[in-house]
Amino acid sequence: MSTPTGPASGLPVRMPRPRQSGRHRRPEPVAAPEGAPALVLAVPGTPSSAVRGLAEEVVSIARSELPGLNAYIGYLDGDDTEYPTLQAVLAGTAALRTERYELAKAAGREVAEPEGPVAVVVPLLAGPESTLIERIGEAVTESGAAVELTDVLGPHPLLAEGLHVRLSEAGLARADRARLFTVATAADGIILATVGGEEAVRTAGITGMLLAARLAVPVMAAALDTEGSIAAIAEQLRESGSTQLALAPYLVGPELPAGLLDAAVKEADCAAAEPLGAYPAIGKLVLSHYATTLGITPQPQGTPAH
Repeated sequence: MSTPTGPASGLPVRMPRPRQSGRHRRPEPVAAPEGAPALVLAVPGTPSSAVRGLAEEVVSIARSELPGLNAYIGYLDGDDTEYPTLQAVLAGTAALRTERYELAKAAGREVAEPEGPVAVVVPLLAGPESTLIERIGEAVTESGAAVELTDVLGPHPLLAEGLHVRLSEAGLARADRARLFTVATAADGIILATVGGEEAVRTAGITGMLLAARLAVPVMAAALDTEGSIAAIAEQLRESGSTQLALAPYLVGPELPAGLLDAAVKEADCAAAEPLGAYPAIGKLVLSHYATTLGITPQPQGTPAH
C-alpha cells in the first residue's frame, strides 16, 4: 500500500525515464491530427468472420503506426447488421462529424465549420480489379459523404516482400538469400496469380520483377479470372526451363472468389502459397495511402531522430 510520501517499504519506486538527448534520441511519436478525416477500409468479397478478422488486424496495424487514428471497416457486400456496408459507414461517419460540430456550437465553443473530406477510403486490394474499384466508387457516391478515394495498394516493394514470406512459409522459397541453405521444394519458376484481367496482370508484373530479384528465379503474372491464362504461363515457364513451379497469389484474400485458386493450382499442376492476408506490410500500405492523401508523415517506430 502506498503512503502520502510514496510506495510502502520494499516496493520498487518507478521513476520517470529521462528523455534522451542528441542525435540518437527517440522521436516523439506522430499522432493523427485532431479532427483528421477517418480512415475507412473498403473490404471486397463475401463477408465472413475470417474476413472480418483479417480486416480488423489490418486496421490494428495501421492504428499502431499512427496513434489516434480514427478507422472503420466498410464491406462492399455487407448487410448493415453484422457487416456494415461501405455506404452506411461513410454516411454514419459524416453524420457523426456534423453532430460533434453542432454539439460544440451549442455548448458555446468557438469551432470552425467542418471542411474537407469526412473520410479517406482505402480499397483492400493489392491490384487494380476494375469491377471492384468501380463498385467501391459507386458506394462512395451513394453514401453522399465528402470522401477521398485512394489507389489500390500495389505495386510496391513491400508486397514483393510479403509474397516472398508467404512462399517461404509454404516451403516454396528460401526465407533469406543470404543464408547458405536450400529448400528441397523451392520453386524455380513462380506464377504470380491475380484477378482483374490484363490490366491487373500488367500491374502485378511490376511487383513480379521485384519478387524475381529477391528469389533469383523467373516470375510471370497470370489472371485467375481469365480462362487459360494460368495454364499458358505455366507452359511458358516450363518451356523456358523451370521444372518446379509455384503459384503465389498476388491477392489480399477477400477479393478472391471461392474455388478459383484451387482450380488454378490444378490447372498449373503445382503447389501454391497462401494469399497475402494480414501481412504487416498490408496495414502499413493502407496507412501510407491514407497519410499521403492528407500530407501526414508517420514516424517509423524506433527510427532515430537527428
